[in-house]
Amino acid sequence: MSIREGGLRVVLFFTRGVSLRTWDKGGMFAREVALYKRLQERGVHVTFVTYGDEGDLEYADRIPGITICCNQSQAPPPKDGELPDWLDADAMRSADLIKTNQTDGAEIALRAARRFEKPLIARCGYMWSEFLARQHGEDSPQARRSRDIEQRVFHAANRVVVTTEAMKTSIVARFASLAGRVHVIPNYVDVRRFRPARDGQTRPNRLCYVGRLEQVQKNLRSLVAAIRDLDVEVDVIGDGPLRSELEAESAADPRLRLLGNLPNDRLPEHISTCAAFVLPSFYEGHPKALIEAMACGVPVIGTDVPGIRDVIRHGVTGWLCGTEADSLRAAIRTVLGDPCLAARLARNARQFVMEHYALDRIVELELAMYRETLGAPVGV
Repeated sequence: MSIREGGLRVVLFFTRGVSLRTWDKGGMFAREVALYKRLQERGVHVTFVTYGDEGDLEYADRIPGITICCNQSQAPPPKDGELPDWLDADAMRSADLIKTNQTDGAEIALRAARRFEKPLIARCGYMWSEFLARQHGEDSPQARRSRDIEQRVFHAANRVVVTTEAMKTSIVARFASLAGRVHVIPNYVDVRRFRPARDGQTRPNRLCYVGRLEQVQKNLRSLVAAIRDLDVEVDVIGDGPLRSELEAESAADPRLRLLGNLPNDRLPEHISTCAAFVLPSFYEGHPKALIEAMACGVPVIGTDVPGIRDVIRHGVTGWLCGTEADSLRAAIRTVLGDPCLAARLARNARQFVMEHYALDRIVELELAMYRETLGAPVGV
């Protein structure tokens, strides 16, 4: 029986604490629901299990046909070993598959999969334990707890889905027995929306950054320092703990333009007309903003760190540099100072995304994963 004919039913458990309103306020709503809207067109029925209150139900008209299961009664968080009070038991019983959006909160999806005897797909867009180890230390309680959850969830899942080969290598190095269960499905881009500017015109010397405004991972202070001696402007899209600091910087230097969070479907109009996109991070998972910029056909500059170097091929699909301000400054000068290089990087970047990360391709990989998982024994 095909998925289109069978009406496959998938329940997606959101990341712990995340709601539809979280996605909306962060400008991520359109991006995050795009895959599931496309799966609906292929006959898949989707249920979202969110951590929002009854306000999440207000999004029903923006995702017609997708069932929203949220904490309408504002019940307290579930205790260890328990399922949330707001979980829709009928939706769980009728599901064919249960899937996690990230590892944080995946143990709750695992409990549901065990309780209702459903196959589990443990999806993670980044290695949670590695991020926490960088932020808090390798032996911190946060890192130890995340590694414990990863071990339990990954071993129990029918399939583990990651976004890069590097993540797969990391998991298999820790858990060799899982080699056959770990699969790579990259993040996706709607290439019909994220595309080069229609008139082909860019704003000379205008750079763009999209992401959280924070230092530990995103390294924004180095980007700000890098542009001080350059004849450039920077559109900074996002929000976070560095906002006040950057507002003070912007007041002194209006070339730094803080635009706040923008809806995902408004990003192309900003990115596609910039001379270059810059991602100065210390580390990344599989950065969505970066591949969206590449889809827009602009040259991208990224630091030579995990996650970014997995996407950018230096001198071919983008330009890699160090995390220091001097290195970022030199990279910006190189790319903006060579129109032929910039045009080649932009053209190759768009083609690379079309071949590897286009939404239509990822939908096919997702459906193939569902079929494969349903053909495997239930491991939970």
